[in-house]
Amino acid sequence: MRHPSVKVRITIWYTLLMILMAALLMGFLFLVSGSVSTQTAMDQLDQTVRDNLSCVGMAENTLQLDENFRFYDNGVYTLVYSQGESLLAGQIPVGFTADEPFRNGLTRPVDAGGTRYYVLDFWLPLDWESGVWVRGLLEAPENPKVLTNFMAIALIILPVFILFSALGGYLIARRAFRPLDQITSTAAAINEAADLSRRVDVPPGNNEFARLASTFNQMFARLERSFEAEQQFTADASHELRTPVAVIKSACEYAEKYGDTPEEQRETLAMIHRQADKMSALIGQLLSITRLDQGTDTSHWETLDLSAWAREVCGEQPCSPQRLICRIQPDLTCRGDRALLTRLLQNLIDNAFKYGKPEGHVWVTLSRSGNELLLSVKDDGIGIPAQLQDKVWQRFFQADPSRSEAGGAGLGLAMVAQIARVHGGFMSLESSPGLGSTFTLHLPAHAP
Repeated sequence: MRHPSVKVRITIWYTLLMILMAALLMGFLFLVSGSVSTQTAMDQLDQTVRDNLSCVGMAENTLQLDENFRFYDNGVYTLVYSQGESLLAGQIPVGFTADEPFRNGLTRPVDAGGTRYYVLDFWLPLDWESGVWVRGLLEAPENPKVLTNFMAIALIILPVFILFSALGGYLIARRAFRPLDQITSTAAAINEAADLSRRVDVPPGNNEFARLASTFNQMFARLERSFEAEQQFTADASHELRTPVAVIKSACEYAEKYGDTPEEQRETLAMIHRQADKMSALIGQLLSITRLDQGTDTSHWETLDLSAWAREVCGEQPCSPQRLICRIQPDLTCRGDRALLTRLLQNLIDNAFKYGKPEGHVWVTLSRSGNELLLSVKDDGIGIPAQLQDKVWQRFFQADPSRSEAGGAGLGLAMVAQIARVHGGFMSLESSPGLGSTFTLHLPAHAP
């Protein structure tokens, strides 16, 4: 059984609510109108009888009625009775057959002949010993014609109004839920891996749907980065691991055919060992840079004494202080990950020695310039041509392929650039062929 959508359920709910409210409103109007009609009739009866009281008098033991006395006025019958309750003046309505006792000043309903009347009596003393009863009779009004007409019109108009309201409410609900439909279709497209770059249109404003769409866009962006990182890792690994795997395979085939002597077997095993170490280092570097790309690398942020840290890293290098020259400005601090920054500086120092002159020099400089902390590693090596300087940050790029064995897989500078971005900074390069290169890390002086 198919359940109705949320839009339909919301529309049904508030349509039923509107029907209930309309019914309650009509019932309230009916009750109020009846009460108002009753009160109006009683007020009319009271006012008419009181007006007639001033027109009743006695002269020479004879009842006198002024010319303004009205026996019938606005539906009110006015009757005059003697002290012994005998009718002296006026005409009783034909339908009023009840034998109702007199009650001074009390308006009350009386049912007679299937008709309800309102009765009001006043005792009017004319001298010290005698007086007359003045009684007013008014047939209780039925529902006013205006109310009856109103109810008839309401019974026609309200269903039409509720129908249009339900239709308009459904259209509004559908428009309001449109971002959810877009999210669903976009998620379906991503699930099919058709287009990971698609995003949900964020509706204007800062309502719940806008925040939900923004959150989904952030999630989709992260999924896209993760998928691209996975693709990049797969492509890099398949490309770079092809050579060592081929070497290992060739060494194994050679050993099967010609590895008769222990010396040849040792040489073959040594070659396989070297290639396996190379593969292991390559895979480790690929995993590290992929984690940095995805933001899943476990970082330990701390307030780091950058000056002491730089001196410590330089002091651990396996070279003489005459070749590695450190110029460290004291008391510089930043927020960062010690392990990642150590890997960055170590890669820059290793590259500087690998591509520098034999027995050449490397300068490590740490200083502050304005709102930036600058960490520079300079060598006096072969330098990098201007047309290749933008490419050195790409994975597996090597400016001097002849030094590929010493230079590694070409991932060091790509990892350096990524570590800089993680810390809210960036890398720059100044180089001249034959004069050496200077790699500089630019870090914000405030915490990233």
